[in-house]
Amino acid sequence: MSIANLNGGQQLAVKYFIVAVVLFVAQILFGMLSGIQYLAPDFLQGVLSFNVTRTVHINAMIVWMLYGFIGSVYWLLEEESEIEVVGLKLGNLGFWVLTSAVAVVVLVFLFVQTGPGDDFTRWFVNEGREYIEAPRWADIGIVICMLIFFYNVAATFSKGKWSGIAGVLTLDLVALAGIYLAGMFYTTNISVDQYWWWWVIHLWVEATWEVLVACLMAWGLMKTLGVSRKIVTTWLYIEVALMFGSGILGIGHHYFWIGTPEYWFSIGGLFSALEPIPLVAMVVHAVYDSGVRHTKGNNNPALAWFITHAFGNFFGAGVWGFMHTLPQINLYTHGTQWSASHGHLAFFGAYATIIIAMFYIAAQYVRGQSSFGPALLGNGWKWKWALGLLNFGVVGMTVALLISGYEQSFIERAVGGSTWMGYFAAQIHPWFVQGMQWRMIFGLITSAGIVLLVWDLLTIGKHPAVEKSGQAQTAS
Repeated sequence: MSIANLNGGQQLAVKYFIVAVVLFVAQILFGMLSGIQYLAPDFLQGVLSFNVTRTVHINAMIVWMLYGFIGSVYWLLEEESEIEVVGLKLGNLGFWVLTSAVAVVVLVFLFVQTGPGDDFTRWFVNEGREYIEAPRWADIGIVICMLIFFYNVAATFSKGKWSGIAGVLTLDLVALAGIYLAGMFYTTNISVDQYWWWWVIHLWVEATWEVLVACLMAWGLMKTLGVSRKIVTTWLYIEVALMFGSGILGIGHHYFWIGTPEYWFSIGGLFSALEPIPLVAMVVHAVYDSGVRHTKGNNNPALAWFITHAFGNFFGAGVWGFMHTLPQINLYTHGTQWSASHGHLAFFGAYATIIIAMFYIAAQYVRGQSSFGPALLGNGWKWKWALGLLNFGVVGMTVALLISGYEQSFIERAVGGSTWMGYFAAQIHPWFVQGMQWRMIFGLITSAGIVLLVWDLLTIGKHPAVEKSGQAQTAS
């Protein structure tokens, strides 16, 4: 089977997946450059500044995950709705517009590294807001592409079959396009401006994305394990119900630090860690149900990444988030490498893992195989090593950054009292430096994992005859 034999939505999804993988590799590459420059500030001085490598590293992460989510939805859209995608030509146009915009923005980041901060640069170079540095014209383009995406999904489900997953997904996409608008205007009051910026960072990334992930998880478990739709839909509704509390009220742990009332101490701290719980429960229930019914998965790599997602989301977003976002603790950890530790594990565990699972579901269809199960025993080492190296590398970076963050919290905040003297003392302390060095070592392991992942996605299931003969030999 080839890409030409896929349905229209799946063909568009493959385009999104290809760009997602390219940007994933770029994220790792620029992350490594940033890590080197953190330890050796003179590295590439005058050629590629640290603020640029860090900006590309973070924005590549956001954008490749967005591509992965959009591609995943297009992949399941026709199968879930049981009709062809409505407005597919418009969807393809949206892909090329978005991809062209991303390419131009990255080139501008690389070639215009310094300059004044005025209305021109805000519109055409860099908005200067962390995580959403894209210039204003690109912001507008992103919203337009999200509206096209929303139209494709909403119109297709409205014309075809409607389901619980369809309803949650459609409503979530309204917020996906709408909340991003909160980051597209400025106020002269920095506290008010940061208030709206956090809407994009927390409610766009940590709320709407979480619901979208829950929809993908529900659909993916039905595909890989044959789980009852009733089970996954029930947990999906619980996820949405919790999101109204945990996602919206949990943002309060950011509000306190921009001058809002003290009651956000309790509200923000309490609700911050509840988001991942329904997803873990969904996976545990699905695996239990498949065991009771003695069913076997038909895509071992995808299932492994789905399970990795459940626990990565729980520990990265839940445990790691809760243990440092409680305001009483965040007083000492805010802005330290502790935050980076949480960010690395949360983004990988909550989002990257499930997109990789969708990559493998797509790879199975593209290669025309009925199963990525026992037939891969003779040729399945690459996905297992990729799974191990990526997780080991990210967890290692998380722990290394946590150690550096502990040192900063103690010396820079508790002892130094958040002074410049305390900051510089923390930056040169051996514990901090050693933590950042270990971060680089684990970064290399992560890089090896992404190389192996790409190799596997390009080759897995490509030679079914060899794999079947290998299976036959194993059976004999």
